[in-house]
Amino acid sequence: QVQPVESGGGLVQSGGSLRLSCAASGSIFSISPMGWYRQAPGKQRELVARISSGGIISYADSVKGRFTISRDSAKNTVYLQMNSLKPEDTAVYYCWLFYGGDYWGQGTQVTVSS
Repeated sequence: QVQPVESGGGLVQSGGSLRLSCAASGSIFSISPMGWYRQAPGKQRELVARISSGGIISYADSVKGRFTISRDSAKNTVYLQMNSLKPEDTAVYYCWLFYGGDYWGQGTQVTVSS
């Protein structure tokens, strides 16, 4: 099973926080870059944050200083801690990993109310 498995998401008020989790099998997790993308209605899917197997991180400018991506090798899980959420963060969030090709989670809805 290569496809990552997501959890988290939900409804939160503006300024609130949420944490997303994404798990992968151990052998894949240890060597694969992973990350999070999001897609809002009527818009293209866009990068939110990525982390390499070595811990190199990149963020979209729109989330810098608010979101934190991390990986826990003991749990084979990548996390996205989202703080100071804004209504424009509302989207379906997809976990991504690269393992010879792109693999996507099923998506989880994040809704931020104003």
